[in-house]
Order: sequence, then structure tokens, then C-alpha cells
Amino acid sequence: MAKRTQEKILTKEQAFAEAKRYLANAKETIAKSPIDPYGKIYEDSKYVREGAGMAYLAALKAIDGWLIGKGTPNEKLPDSIDEYWAVRKKIPHNGKFTTDLTLAYQNLHLGAYYRGFVDINFVKNGLRAVKEIISMLEK
Repeated sequence: MAKRTQEKILTKEQAFAEAKRYLANAKETIAKSPIDPYGKIYEDSKYVREGAGMAYLAALKAIDGWLIGKGTPNEKLPDSIDEYWAVRKKIPHNGKFTTDLTLAYQNLHLGAYYRGFVDINFVKNGLRAVKEIISMLEK
């Protein structure tokens, strides 16, 4: 797998600022989709897919920020989801963190982004998990 060559995060604060910005942008993008008359699904999967991808990246940015705060150099940050999963063993609140990362990965990355799921509660649970990851790791 190729190593990161473009993006560099220099500080923990920058990483968390980016994570929050990605999550805010994700919510704005998802909000562009109309909701069906019953309030259960988003009607435009394009916006949901784009927003879900951004939100998932926000979770990864937060993990990067936590790692940088613990002294991990930028070039040693994880490059794959498997490497991010391996990091979870080092993170406090491991059980809660693992649950939130699972929701972010399955609901946002796999479900909404790759498969185009548009269930509102499904997506919102993923977004909530990302918000929790950011606040948990930023402390």
C-alpha cells in the first residue's frame, strides 16, 4: 500500500480542527438531500454518499490527531482501516471507542458511502458515532 504523500497534519490541534470541519461539511452535504414525506429516508443518495464519506474521514482524522498527540510522527500514521483497527487497543475507553468506530465504518463508510443506504436513522447513528469519537479522543 502506498504511503501518504500529499496531506500532512502537523499538530494534534490541526488534526482535530480538520476532523470537526469534515464532520460539519458532512452534515451540510447530507442536509441537501430532501427527505421522503414519511421522514424515514433521504431521497438523494448522492448527497448522502458524499456526506457519509466526509464524516467517516472525520473519524480517521480524529484518530490521527490522538496518535500525533501521543507522539506518532506523521509518516507513521495508519494507512488502512486494518491499521486503524490495530490502534484501537491503545485508546482509552476501548469498548466505547470500538463501538463508535464500528458504527462509523459500517453505517457511513460501507452502508451509506459504498452501498448507497439512505435510512435516516442509520446515517444519523453513524454521524453521532463520529462526533463521539472526536470528543472522546480530543480530551
